[in-house]
Amino acid sequence: MSVYAVADAPGIRVHVADLGMACCAVEFAAALGRGLLVEAPDDGEPSARVLVVSGTVTDVLAPSVLAAWEALPAPKAAMSFGACSNTGGPYWDSYSVTKGVDQVIPVHSYVPGCPPRPEALIDAIVELAASA
Repeated sequence: MSVYAVADAPGIRVHVADLGMACCAVEFAAALGRGLLVEAPDDGEPSARVLVVSGTVTDVLAPSVLAAWEALPAPKAAMSFGACSNTGGPYWDSYSVTKGVDQVIPVHSYVPGCPPRPEALIDAIVELAASA
């Protein structure tokens, strides 16, 4: 789990566990590459602890997603990032695709899109930190 600060709001520091399972994970990396999120020292209580699930969750991966959620220290929040993690995306009718990560863990923030923009990730992190 990494600690990041939001570049436009440096007071917001989040511990992020990113479960990047598909192309939406590239948008998470883009947020880092564009400097929207910057690495921060792990020297205090974060504003939020967030599990970001980006990509298609299959029935085989569901127990691993649940294990990652359970391993995250409280207080915590889960973000479903992109159409595939929100609803199964274009693969929703496959026998092996979970019809949204909310079938496995409680989701606190849904970010729509295929793929969502990096700015949408930052907006959702700021919103989660404000409600924590």
